[in-house]
Amino acid sequence: MNGLKASFFLAWKYLSFNKLRTTILIACVTLVGALPLSLNLLLSASERELMARAETTPLVVGAKGSDLDLAINSLYFSTVPPEPITMAEVNQIQSSSLAIAIPLYTQFQARNFPIIGTSLDYFDLRQLSVVDGRKFSILGEAVLGADVAAALNLEAGDTLVSSPESVFDFGGVYPLKMNVVGVLEKSYTADDNAVFVDIMTTWVSPGVGHGHQELDEDTNVVLGQNDNVVTANAALTQHNQIDANNLASFHFHGSMETFPLTAVIAVPKDEKSAAILRGRYEVSEAGSQIIQPASGIEELLLEVFKVRNILNLVFGLVTVATIIALILVFNLSLRLRQREMETNFKLGCCRTMMIRLIAAEITTILVISFGCSLVITASAGVFKERITKTVLS
Repeated sequence: MNGLKASFFLAWKYLSFNKLRTTILIACVTLVGALPLSLNLLLSASERELMARAETTPLVVGAKGSDLDLAINSLYFSTVPPEPITMAEVNQIQSSSLAIAIPLYTQFQARNFPIIGTSLDYFDLRQLSVVDGRKFSILGEAVLGADVAAALNLEAGDTLVSSPESVFDFGGVYPLKMNVVGVLEKSYTADDNAVFVDIMTTWVSPGVGHGHQELDEDTNVVLGQNDNVVTANAALTQHNQIDANNLASFHFHGSMETFPLTAVIAVPKDEKSAAILRGRYEVSEAGSQIIQPASGIEELLLEVFKVRNILNLVFGLVTVATIIALILVFNLSLRLRQREMETNFKLGCCRTMMIRLIAAEITTILVISFGCSLVITASAGVFKERITKTVLS
């Protein structure tokens, strides 16, 4: 026992003296042990987070096309918006009494953050609460996600201007100055990076709805008048901000059923209502489809599992390479310590003692590395939800 203690004491002194070499060895072994475990924990947490958001979105109606693109755009607003559908889909779902219809229009942005046109039901679906100000109630009001407010340094009472779709956009898509009336509590989801407005507000920018000066205020803008129809010329001033003074002047042309949407989230009353609603869309020959986002995300996760298997294989190869490298390092170390061993032999140290010294050094490094790996893995386990939510948002 005394010989064992002496071996570890001498091994510790040697490792302490060669700090740089010891630190590098411990770091290599720690990373080899901690990375695969931590990665698997984070991937598992990411899977649960992705599925949780998808499962709280029962059904999504959108234009026929890629199910996955429609699901990702509706859940995370991160892909190119799919082909538009119309407000008629909302009315159709609502009139069926099978589900609550929540419209989504994700066509525009404000300073690289997506503008989400929707209804107040969306906040209830996602369980979003306001920490500063209130939710939107009239045309032109915006509620910011937590990360948007932090990145742009905005709060309730400020304004935010929507971005044109391109620098050379002369087609009538007007930048709209929106009044910020609230900031959402951080939810660690895609909602933190979005600007929420009433669905009708998103129809103002493309010109479906607009407000302008009264035609009888300036006769220079009147091009002609026939019966009760007044035609204005290009000099007519259109408002790019909605406030109490001009709110009444904003109006929409055409039937609301034809106004564009990106998708509609359908929240059925029960499983039977969901099945009936899905059946109606499956037999319909219209240009829209109904999907279950959870199914699309599940398919995506299957691809992630393939990537995980590849990463595990890579980590396995790296582990083997690290072990070989460690063997090489210790072998070279023994060659460099040849004089040291010869001195030990002259002092009466036997070959068995030298083997015990080397074994004690390796054991010490492995034990310290194992402890560090446990600390890193435990930290990843404690903060995995926060890390994955931050990354996914």
